[in-house]
Amino acid sequence: MNPHNQLNFSGGPGVLPACVLDEIQQAILEVPGTRLSLLGISHRSDWFASVITELEDNVRTLLGLGTDYHVLMLQGGATQQFSMVPMTLLRGQSKAAEYIQTGYWSSKPIIEARREGAVRVLWSGQESSFNRLPGDNELAFSEDARYLHYVSNETVEGLQFHRVLGRDDVPRVCDMSSDFLSRPCEAERFALIYAHAQKNIGPAGVTMVLMRDDLLDDANTDLPDFLNYRTQINTHSNFNTPPVFSIYVTLLVTRWLLHQVGGLARMDGINQQKAGKIYRFLDASDQFYRGRAAAADRSLMNAVFDLPSPELETRFLAESAEAGFSGLAGHRAIGGIRASIYNALSSTAVDQLLEFMAGFQRKNRH
Repeated sequence: MNPHNQLNFSGGPGVLPACVLDEIQQAILEVPGTRLSLLGISHRSDWFASVITELEDNVRTLLGLGTDYHVLMLQGGATQQFSMVPMTLLRGQSKAAEYIQTGYWSSKPIIEARREGAVRVLWSGQESSFNRLPGDNELAFSEDARYLHYVSNETVEGLQFHRVLGRDDVPRVCDMSSDFLSRPCEAERFALIYAHAQKNIGPAGVTMVLMRDDLLDDANTDLPDFLNYRTQINTHSNFNTPPVFSIYVTLLVTRWLLHQVGGLARMDGINQQKAGKIYRFLDASDQFYRGRAAAADRSLMNAVFDLPSPELETRFLAESAEAGFSGLAGHRAIGGIRASIYNALSSTAVDQLLEFMAGFQRKNRH
């Protein structure tokens, strides 16, 4: 196993489980039982139909959902969902949709939704540079909203909601791209969840959409087939040539979560432990490493922090790369340092990073 894969703290695409990488290597040469390479097998084959069925079942099992939820594997990333959601649910409606602006990624779907209908931004953290999330007393949800949309985890700012927002009588739509399948999430309380794969659940190229069937009862149907959820449901995500490779890898990751990790509650425990180590270290560093996010809103997926000067940050990134770590540069929108600790990033890798950080602090303490 390439040791550098184990020290990949990238914000995405993220590290994949070592056992999954081994299976991918074999499948590229020959998928077991098919005598064909994964890269050349037909999306119309019985084998691929079984992959789709198993993946749908695995996701429902992990989240405790029934068959009234459709599981779709779509293309276009979360970015396509920024448009596809309001095209379907908001276009031609008299009601306004409610959005919460908590960071870089939750700002983007607001722009797209406004192309389709009325939007109310219930809360924005822009004035505080997106360093915290709103409390319940700051959110006035309306009973007549078309739907509520929010992002569960902001990868850029290192913020994560640790509760479900909104009213049970208004459909919840959530972008869970960066924490999907990292913990239980009361999925049955959401009408629609979407998540691109390249953080926790697979490589880039596939975006998972979970949709409760009744959400489409009064939805817009005057859409191109490719952008119509009903078309994708009726064809089991196989309307046009889907990303077979990415979908198969995502299946392998769900098998890993079910059979080797033991489910989402255990995965959450592992992620809590990893994040706890990092945040305890930051808090004990006497402000040498300065966390950006309010303590109550810290992300279990992305620990974002600064050093005392830009020069030290540049040195930190250079020396960490020499030591074998990758992906520690903060997002281009805000800079700084970001350690992304997605599902497959091991606790041992976190320990190695903290050992490096402690040594770097000793050398550069003034």
